[in-house]
Amino acid sequence: MAGTTAIELAGLTRLYGERAALAGVSLAVPAGATLAVLGANGAGKTTLLRVLATLLRPHAGLVRVLGRELPREGWAVRGHVGLLAHEPLLYRDLTGRENLSYHARLHGVPARRVAELLVRVGMENRADEPLRALSRGMVQRLAVCRAVLHDPEVLLLDEPRSHLDPAAAELAEPLVGREARREKGGRRTRVLTSHDPAAALAESDLALGLRRGRPAFFAPARSISADRAGELYR
Repeated sequence: MAGTTAIELAGLTRLYGERAALAGVSLAVPAGATLAVLGANGAGKTTLLRVLATLLRPHAGLVRVLGRELPREGWAVRGHVGLLAHEPLLYRDLTGRENLSYHARLHGVPARRVAELLVRVGMENRADEPLRALSRGMVQRLAVCRAVLHDPEVLLLDEPRSHLDPAAAELAEPLVGREARREKGGRRTRVLTSHDPAAALAESDLALGLRRGRPAFFAPARSISADRAGELYR
């Protein structure tokens, strides 16, 4: 489904009432590349991910994901995008296995994929407990599984390593990290937000800096210094 450009934005604007959460954001992300989205709280990072995930409608501008225009063709994009959000997007009264099995059925994914992912994040022995009985870090491991369950072409990562201790982050890295590859071959296109600009720049190809919803820069990540990116957080 993806061509040479996985994500294209031209003048993207998203409003909350009269306040612009995003204003005039334009960029292009090649398939298989990683885009770091940097900025302070309230800069528009999460809003951008939610627009790309088809959870929010843009108010102006062009948004294309995998060659499909949003929101008009959102139905054709949702099955090819994975989202790891601040909230785990899982049901607290269901077990981890039940949650993942439910999402697997939605995407037509075989049950063996659920079992495989539980092993890969070290949750096979806790998978039959309800989420409400698990630590936040364990729930985040399950959220990682949900995000990649359907082998998405585009992976949207909102602070992906939050709530993960070093051991859990190491387990998750092959699934959501820079070198993560799809089962069907090829690198995933990733868009990640971070409050650690130096780390985010190091694992990205491109960087978008946001200040109060407006682009401060869009450039190759290697051309942006950590000091310059850090100014966005002050």
